[in-house]
Amino acid sequence: MADASMRLDRYLWFVRLAKTREAAQAIACEGRLRIDGRPVGRSAAPVRVGNILTFAHQGRVRVLRVEALPLRRGPAPEAQGCYQELVANVSQTSAID
Repeated sequence: MADASMRLDRYLWFVRLAKTREAAQAIACEGRLRIDGRPVGRSAAPVRVGNILTFAHQGRVRVLRVEALPLRRGPAPEAQGCYQELVANVSQTSAID
């Protein structure tokens, strides 16, 4: 289905970016998460395959592309297959020594 969607809070919880559904709702409602560059302030915002999610998470900025909509909150490898990290983690230490 080309126009299938899922609530933002469910997506964050299902793909294990939040430990609880309430934590996922808090991430969504803080107003610091963006979907395709547009700020989102509600947990019911629809997420679709191909969307780019940008948000602060655990002290760093995460930029993810939605690759699939999960059917359940499964094991971590299954969850990680539902998104692709677009920005590589940059170490705080200098590589030039």
